[in-house]
This record gives sequence, structure tokens and C-alpha cells, in this order.
Amino acid sequence: MSPRPDLREYAGIYLRGLVMGAVDVIPGVSGGTIALITGIYERLIGAIGSIDPASIKHLVRGDFASLCSDIEKIDLPFLVVLLAGIGTAFLLMSGVILTLLTEHTVATYSFFLGLIIASAVAIFLEIRSPNVVTVAYLVVGAIAGYLIGSLGQFDLGHSLPVIFLTGMVALCAMILPGISGAYITLVLNQYEFMLAALRAFSLPEIVAYATGGVVGLLLFTKALKYLLATHHAAMLALLTGLMLGSSRTLWETGSAAGDMVAGGWVFFIIGLAVVGAFEYAKRRYQAGTA
Repeated sequence: MSPRPDLREYAGIYLRGLVMGAVDVIPGVSGGTIALITGIYERLIGAIGSIDPASIKHLVRGDFASLCSDIEKIDLPFLVVLLAGIGTAFLLMSGVILTLLTEHTVATYSFFLGLIIASAVAIFLEIRSPNVVTVAYLVVGAIAGYLIGSLGQFDLGHSLPVIFLTGMVALCAMILPGISGAYITLVLNQYEFMLAALRAFSLPEIVAYATGGVVGLLLFTKALKYLLATHHAAMLALLTGLMLGSSRTLWETGSAAGDMVAGGWVFFIIGLAVVGAFEYAKRRYQAGTA
């Protein structure tokens, strides 16, 4: 007996969460990129953007009718399954990714570079009737992504307010394709500190970072949800540009460890092929369900 469609759907969402969580620990790769590549980005933004902070007030007052109404507006099963995948990846796969980055730096960064370049092209091709305006947004996004990649590190200390603000900015960046939340954490000089906190399961730092992230997401995604709904083509072009521009971080980091051309071209092509295979399968599926 074949599994029910909803089980297959949630299994796919969980797997996407695993990949998002795995790449979110890499400075230079964004979980938002994976969400965009795998076709769940707008659903993710819509689900987060539908969360109403007033629900807490309804819960405190015991107004369960209003609370249930708020929950119905959220794609809650999707968010729960996706977060389960992301959390699993943080716990089980971050060590593997960090090992690959340390011992196979050129190969790993070359693979992700191919993945991102091919994905950016595929996403831009999804824009119907691109024009001068969408190309302009693409260029602006590419310039912004390139400049973000040139930021140095700031020494802000490791107090809980600083960690809260880091989480607020980093998790907002994490859902933007092309802007790595881990990279923002690195820029703010909290990356190694937070990795150590995760390994030691230091709750004050983890809670401060996560709370800042939740606050940032709730504030930011509502604006992003509105822009995607009202300026869809322009936003896709801008996000695609961010992906392309920020790829400099992957190239520069990989090049610092070795020859990205001689030592990484095979893995770059594998990254291109993975996206090509995914796009082919997606189009076949869409043609079969049309």
C-alpha cells in the first residue's frame, strides 16, 4: 500500500528542513536559498507572516475561540514539520557539515557554489515576462549581496543583549535567499561563541539568540509576505540577485583553502547537475498533474 499523499508531502517538508538546517550552519549559505530552490519559500513566508502576536493575549485571557481562529490562519502542520527537520539537522548534521568544511573545504564550497548559481538561473526563469524593471532589481540584489559579502567582523562582546540582537538580525537574514544567517553571526563575532554554546547546551545564550530570532522573524516576514504578494516578479528578481551577489563569499572562502578551479570544478558541476535534475523532476511532476 502506498503512503497517503499528506504523509509524502510532510516527508518532503521534513527533508527540506533537514537540508535547511544543515546549510544554515555554513557561513555563506542560506537556508532561505534552500527553501527557494525546493519550492517552499513563499509558503514559508506566508506561514510565518500569518502568525499574530495578539494570540498570546488571547491565550492569557482564555479567549480560546479567538486563539483557534488565529491558529487556523497559520500553516501550522507545515511549520511544525519543517522546524522538526531543521532542529534535527542542527543536532545531528552540523558536525558533519563542519567536518566537510574543515577537511574538504574546496569540494564543499564548490558544490554549494554550483548549487546556488544553477538555482539562481532556474528561479529567474520562473519570472513571467521579465522586463527592464525586473532586470534592474536583479542587478540591485546582486550588488547588495556582493557588498554584504565584503563586511568585516565587529567586536561587540558576548552579552545576552548582543546575542539577542544577533539572533534577531541573523534569523531574518536566514530566510532571505543569498544572505547567510551564519555569515551575519560571523560578522557580528558571535559564530564560534554560539557554536560553543550549542555544544555545551548553554541555555541562557541559546534562549537569547532564539528569542531574538523569533522577534525578528515576526516583524520582518509580514513585510516580506506583502512584497511577495504585491510585487512578485520584482521580489523574485531581487532575491535571485542576492543569491548571485553573495556567492562571492563561497568563492573567496573556498579559494583561501585551495584552487577552486582545479580542485573544485567536478563538485561545481555536481552542484549544477543536482539542481538540473531537481528542475527536470519538478517539471515532469507539474506536467503530469496539469
